Amino acid sequence: MNKTAIKNFAVSARIMLIDAVTQRAYEYDVTENGKNDPAQGSVNGNSLTPVEKNQRSQLIRKIRLNGFAQTMEEIAYTWFNRFIALRFMEVNNYLPSHTRVFTDENGDFKPEILSNAVNVEIDGLDREYVLELLEKQDNETLYKYLIITQCNALNAGLPEMFEEIGGWTELLFPPNLLRSDSVIANMVSMIPENDWTEQVQIIGWLYQYYNTEPKDKVFADLKKNIKISASAIPAATQLFTPDWIVRYMVDNSLGRIWLEGHENSEIKPNLQYYLDEAEQEEAVKSELEKIRSQSKNIQPEQIKFLDPCMGSGHILVYAFDVLMQIYVSCGWSERDASKSILRHNLYGLDIDRRAYQLAYFAVMMKARGYNRRILSPENQPNLANFADTMEVDASMIPAELKNFVEQFEFADTYGSLMSVTAPEGLDTAVSEFGGTFGMNQHQLDMMLKIYHILSQKYDVVCTNPPYMGGSGMNADLSNFVKNNFSDYKSDLFSAFVVRCTQLTKPNGYLGFLTPYVWMFIQSYEKLRSYIYKGKTIETLIQFEYSAFEEATVPICTFALKNSYVNKKGCYFRLTDFRGGMEVQRQKTLEAISNHHCGFYYEANSENFSKIPGMPVAYWVSDAVISNFRFSSIKDLFRVGHGVLTGHDEGFVFYWYEVANVDISFHSKSHIDMITNEFKYCPMAKGGEFRKWYGNLWLVLRFDEWGIKKMSSYPKFTMQNKDLYFKPGMTWTEITSGRLSARYLPEGCIFNHKGPSGFGKDNDYNLKLIGFMASVVSNYYEQIINPTISCSAGVVNTFPVKNIEKWSTLLVKENIDVSKQDWDAFETSWDFESHPLV
Repeated sequence: MNKTAIKNFAVSARIMLIDAVTQRAYEYDVTENGKNDPAQGSVNGNSLTPVEKNQRSQLIRKIRLNGFAQTMEEIAYTWFNRFIALRFMEVNNYLPSHTRVFTDENGDFKPEILSNAVNVEIDGLDREYVLELLEKQDNETLYKYLIITQCNALNAGLPEMFEEIGGWTELLFPPNLLRSDSVIANMVSMIPENDWTEQVQIIGWLYQYYNTEPKDKVFADLKKNIKISASAIPAATQLFTPDWIVRYMVDNSLGRIWLEGHENSEIKPNLQYYLDEAEQEEAVKSELEKIRSQSKNIQPEQIKFLDPCMGSGHILVYAFDVLMQIYVSCGWSERDASKSILRHNLYGLDIDRRAYQLAYFAVMMKARGYNRRILSPENQPNLANFADTMEVDASMIPAELKNFVEQFEFADTYGSLMSVTAPEGLDTAVSEFGGTFGMNQHQLDMMLKIYHILSQKYDVVCTNPPYMGGSGMNADLSNFVKNNFSDYKSDLFSAFVVRCTQLTKPNGYLGFLTPYVWMFIQSYEKLRSYIYKGKTIETLIQFEYSAFEEATVPICTFALKNSYVNKKGCYFRLTDFRGGMEVQRQKTLEAISNHHCGFYYEANSENFSKIPGMPVAYWVSDAVISNFRFSSIKDLFRVGHGVLTGHDEGFVFYWYEVANVDISFHSKSHIDMITNEFKYCPMAKGGEFRKWYGNLWLVLRFDEWGIKKMSSYPKFTMQNKDLYFKPGMTWTEITSGRLSARYLPEGCIFNHKGPSGFGKDNDYNLKLIGFMASVVSNYYEQIINPTISCSAGVVNTFPVKNIEKWSTLLVKENIDVSKQDWDAFETSWDFESHPLV
């Protein structure tokens, strides 16, 4: 698949379609800042037909409700979705007419539907009108009519993708589609036809890349401290899940729940990423056998599978394939199984209407692949989107439904995190009042569907949840998460992990793709505790830091059992393998087939709780874990952060930028410095990787004037003031994966980014430096906090033992050698001459 071509097309298509529909609106005298009078009867001296006048009024109402830009965006993506759906169907010969809409039989941009307009069979086609347009040789109008008629004909079987076209959407039909540089011409020429046969792959990537510009804008706004609005959440958080990761998650959740009760099922060899149980103790084996016995009688139609953040439907479509294998293994025909899967097994939700349409289409096309007669009103999937519940006039809602409807006020912001309650007789009330009080039947039906989806428990919940830190959340979302998921508010994905467990049956399974920060960072400690105490980690893959370029964050994928079993899980540590997701996939398959590969581990999460901060340290041996029962750094040393100026530009300088006579190089205290009328003192502030000695090139304006000025900045702090000017140890907080401890001479202070440690005497300082410069401390750091930041809080948890026996001779020697090297260059204030002179 040529993802570059897909991206180029999707990005350009969005721009072209927005420009096209905006120009079309302008032709009807509807503009962003115009008068936009809905009663207007003519445009540029030409009278509007009654149909055009009604369509224009609809458009203006839509603009007044949502704004001009959002309305143009909506109609642009509506046509984009329809065009790619028609393209997919024509390539795979799924159109009922079996007549291509965009190309001829050779794949050239010569629409067969146009060249064969006289004979084409499409429901609702007015043949006399076709002949009239042919006689006039008005190919542009004829092609528009044929496309709209084809879309409307598909409405019966695919109503959520091909809504009946009329009103303002028809008014803004993109013009000039037959030009060689049109959107559909580019679609045909830029994307190879073979790519359209890879169903969800092509649909998912088109959806992601279409959102490239909106996503870039959201992140640019975040840098300006502009919160993410409800309408921008989809663009900010959508992320297409690679196919093999989808398979891994589904194989180890849906596949696992079936194989629990059908160990010798014929589907097992087809689950390429399924991982067999780790070797367990006998007591655990007995407990697992009891659990499996409960699954032996489960029938295919009883399995409920949910993706609450379904995006373009990738996970649901692969789950469809696995479910089909399960059904067929039980004697079902593919035709009957496809109907049952749509009705009984698959459920999905999303906040984005665009994604919902594509997920709906992808699932229906997957079903169509198994059953060519599946496209009918009675075979509709259990999918819903929160955006279609909005725009309700609350003042017109009858009392019977008022409380129910009002719960959806922020549905497009909260998504599947929300819970919905309903009065008795809800279905009857919806049927009775639908379409009569300011909201259409479709809105009510969507609310009802969401309520039913969120009100039941599932055997499997599998998803790639949205990633959004608290700093990006708008006020409504932030308050909701704090009020309902207060212990898991660090990021939206952590709240979703908890919410998904609430939607899962006690012995059900969950599959996730998330950032791997939850495995180690302090702010996610409560989430780890929640998982360890009530869930079971079945399997987990930790990827190399930058393996998934589209995610922009390091990620992991894992499967949980929604209840606790004291057992070993299976883990893959792929952090050392660079080369992108294809390398990660190959290594995963290698680990599945060969448990002695060196990056496969088995671990019990109970052991993780024995380590400070409870990190998911699955690769750590029992012997290392036992070390944490000894004293830690905080028991023997003072380790912490120092000065945070809040405005380094005005107070921090290289030592050679200020007058040498104003620098206090050897003061023993701040009073000593002030008494001798010095303005600056040396300051350690991290720097490049360097061990033992060095990175001493900065000074801080630390006289009374400097402190007074710094204190005017909101972020200014001075921690551990009693340790300033004392000799000790310092290191660079932001690391490249290796700690670089150095001697901190007397007379220096330390910065927030250059945390430091101090012993009871200089001998202990040297012991601390030796320990922090060793591979042992690096190993502990990778256990507790394997990120690019190593704070004082992390270092304080490192265990130490037998410190009295530690020798400092080599430490002194290393510091002396490193100091000589540092002083040999002019960046050192102790420089005298170059060693080669």
